[in-house]
Amino acid sequence: MGAIEDIYADLDTDVSEEKFREAVEEKVEQMGGLADTETAAMLIAHELSENEVNAIADIEPGMQEVKFLAKVVGVGDLRTFERDGDGEEEPDEGRVINVEAADETGTVRLAFWDGQAQAIADGEMEVGQVLRIKGRPKEGYNGLEVSVDKAEPDEEATIDVEPGEGSTIDALTMGQSDVNVRGLVLDTDSVRTFDRDDGSEGRVANLTIGDETGRVRVTLWDEKADRAGEIEPGTAVEVVDGYVREREGSLELHVGDRGAVDEVDEDVAFEPDADPIEAVEIGDTADIAGVVRSADPKRTFDRDDGSEGQVRNVRLQDETGDIRVALWGDKADTDLAPGDELLAADVEIDDGWQDDKEASANWQSTVVVLDDAATGGAGAASGGDATASADGGDAGLDAFTGEDGDAGAGDSAGGAGASGGSGGDADADDGPADGESVEFTGTVVQTGNPVVLDDGEQTMTVETDAAVQLGQEVTARGELDGDRLDADDVF
Repeated sequence: MGAIEDIYADLDTDVSEEKFREAVEEKVEQMGGLADTETAAMLIAHELSENEVNAIADIEPGMQEVKFLAKVVGVGDLRTFERDGDGEEEPDEGRVINVEAADETGTVRLAFWDGQAQAIADGEMEVGQVLRIKGRPKEGYNGLEVSVDKAEPDEEATIDVEPGEGSTIDALTMGQSDVNVRGLVLDTDSVRTFDRDDGSEGRVANLTIGDETGRVRVTLWDEKADRAGEIEPGTAVEVVDGYVREREGSLELHVGDRGAVDEVDEDVAFEPDADPIEAVEIGDTADIAGVVRSADPKRTFDRDDGSEGQVRNVRLQDETGDIRVALWGDKADTDLAPGDELLAADVEIDDGWQDDKEASANWQSTVVVLDDAATGGAGAASGGDATASADGGDAGLDAFTGEDGDAGAGDSAGGAGASGGSGGDADADDGPADGESVEFTGTVVQTGNPVVLDDGEQTMTVETDAAVQLGQEVTARGELDGDRLDADDVF
């Protein structure tokens, strides 16, 4: 082979050999005979490989220049603006047009300026074209943006992305803009206000959405913040024109002036993937799921700054173990009861009472009550007919159901009554009758009045004024009244 063929063969590039040869000839002509064909080929090869990235996901704002392939998925409108003059000349009119481009790894906004922008506005670019792009990446107002120096159609290259196609949550990457993604609303927060540097007041709220690939926190700014209070958990939505940012090591999807959160009438599946409770360690941030064994009343307290806070403790159990979960702030208002199936995601595992592990669900956490599923009791969250089934191998929810889907040991009616102890099929006549004097020994898993005791097989709700502590083993003696024990003695 000749010199050009050898150099091209060593290149890892999508440029065809024909275009490579054309570029070499142009380089020789540009240098006016100062470089022969082989030298020009080496220079072109260096230019091709120096800044070429494999995919849009590899582009970062700090790079000086990048070269990549992308498909046009949207073309914006031409905008004009006045550039600042030098004091003597009249301001110059500038032109810019934004183009959305994508590959299999993500999307990016391309900014074309002046003559290039006008050419695009005149119809010289079509949605669906694959472009070979050279430009300078930066952090734009709505995410990653590449200011284009050169863009040429590449008719030989193919990119498996369809214009108008939405993203999935696991495909989100840092810096993406104009993201459309559908998901199921799992959790919402209230609107918070803050003061900007210019003295104006800003507003922000959050919600969390999930699909079959994962979940993501959505941050809503200013006027869009009200949507967090208008959409109920379990609703299927589409986030339109969002942009991706990073916060404390996690990706977030942001919605500003150009974006929206719209309800959609279609099935959106969410599949929680939880850690076994027994496996979580102090210091971890974990996702846990299971059945609520007990739920304390909500408590309020005064913070050091004089504001009022609130917290509610629940006991969550899967097939590997159980743990106390502290629900802070708005999370304390979650409508749940013993027997509900719960996903508590992004909770912090702390050192709790009596050296026991404790999960703390704060503002960054997601707390979802999973609807009772018809498939083995694995749990489901739905939007319309959309369902979300927990993975029993990870979350351990199958431990609370029999083979036929009936409640088993530890899952008594409502989570607070006395069942047969051996499973949800126990006949009511097998247990003690109302008015009969009974004794029940168990661990305190809920304080206050009523107290809830758990003996490892069933729970018992006890009406008593006795002072007990969480984790304490006590015996309650008294008459049974329905699913509650009216205690005469607690010792």
